Amino acid sequence: MRQQRTAAGGRRRPRVRVAATAAALTLVAPMAACASGDDGGTPTINLYYPPEQNLQQVVDECNAEAGGRYRIVNRVLPREADEQRVQMVRRLAAEDSGMDVLGLDVTWTQEFASANWIREWTGQDRAEVEQGTLEGPLETARYEDKLYGAPKNTNVQLLWYRKDLVPEPPTTWNEMISMAQRLREQGQPHQVLTMGAQYEGLVVLYNTLVASAGGSIVSDDGTESVVDEGAVRALEVLRDFATSGVTSPSFSNATEDPVRLEFQSGSGAFQINWPFVYPAMQEANPELAEQVGWARVPGVDEGTPGRVTIGGINLAVSQHSEHPAESFEAARCLRNAEHQKFSAINDGVPPTIESVYDDPEMDEAYPMKETILEQLRDPAVRPLTPAYQSISTVTSAILSPPSAIDPQATADELREAVAAALESRGVLP
Repeated sequence: MRQQRTAAGGRRRPRVRVAATAAALTLVAPMAACASGDDGGTPTINLYYPPEQNLQQVVDECNAEAGGRYRIVNRVLPREADEQRVQMVRRLAAEDSGMDVLGLDVTWTQEFASANWIREWTGQDRAEVEQGTLEGPLETARYEDKLYGAPKNTNVQLLWYRKDLVPEPPTTWNEMISMAQRLREQGQPHQVLTMGAQYEGLVVLYNTLVASAGGSIVSDDGTESVVDEGAVRALEVLRDFATSGVTSPSFSNATEDPVRLEFQSGSGAFQINWPFVYPAMQEANPELAEQVGWARVPGVDEGTPGRVTIGGINLAVSQHSEHPAESFEAARCLRNAEHQKFSAINDGVPPTIESVYDDPEMDEAYPMKETILEQLRDPAVRPLTPAYQSISTVTSAILSPPSAIDPQATADELREAVAAALESRGVLP
């Protein structure tokens, strides 16, 4: 997580970053102009990537390693994920040869691969990417058993809890709700804070509950709507939570950063959110931060740990790149172990290469790294299908507000809507 050195060479506490569904994003300069031609015979590799404050240093190091064989230029995408996707989709559909390496949200890889917009990773390129990379992130980068992305970073939410209010973290949602209700009766801070607005954050929460209940929303091959008994059970848990009296009054409108701010204010006993809340809390409310612990997100049933939805970014090579060999090499450099460690420490984006977590330099920035790893080793992956954007849109609409869920009826509605989304009926892409 981003560290800043003082004039004396020491480290100040990391600064606040705003989380996105895929990764914590930071303010950067506006996007550079569209792709330029090669400079003096040296191939220009245009990297289109979401805002990441210190990525330019990684780009500079990769350019130095290239020794003049190519030059990576970082073209910063818009901040909002939807705007990133729209820009890339339009340019790729127009067969724009000025795009080379693409930073894709983990939910887009199958869509871009099915449209033949990105190239398959094969041979030694694929072998190098798969070596030592966590299986969950790798799963998001595959389509029809082929690899189309190189996982650069990943992310998982954690349970953040007040150690001064509860002696041990809850292991199930029912236990967490009961703890919160007892705290409310005692007049203590009690709220369970997480994201419930009609957007991807609500879909992530539901997907976590579905996976934790052993359920599925779509078939394993991503072609059929399932919404099985586990998905119904997840709806019951979500409805019970929303009506339990322990959520924030703003739950049905809550997104990541407002949830962080509400917990920092002291009103919450529990928070389910991304790791970016840790450095933010240290800086904004260090006294409270000393009382906050972290644990795995609770499961649905006793004895079965929760399985948490992963986010992150996959690096893909455009089908229309005029320099594919150099683009694959550049992507491998950008996401190698040393650069993943740098980005993890300086930009708060957890690595996908498992060995990076063992590096001593990770200890200060990621004291919760063992808990992150536990969840990454048994993660929940969002439905792997080219139609995911449509599925997400209809799912967030049907689940909102969570307090109005009627588990079986909502499941039936969701099953039909997901089936329609898979057939691209009635939903804008």
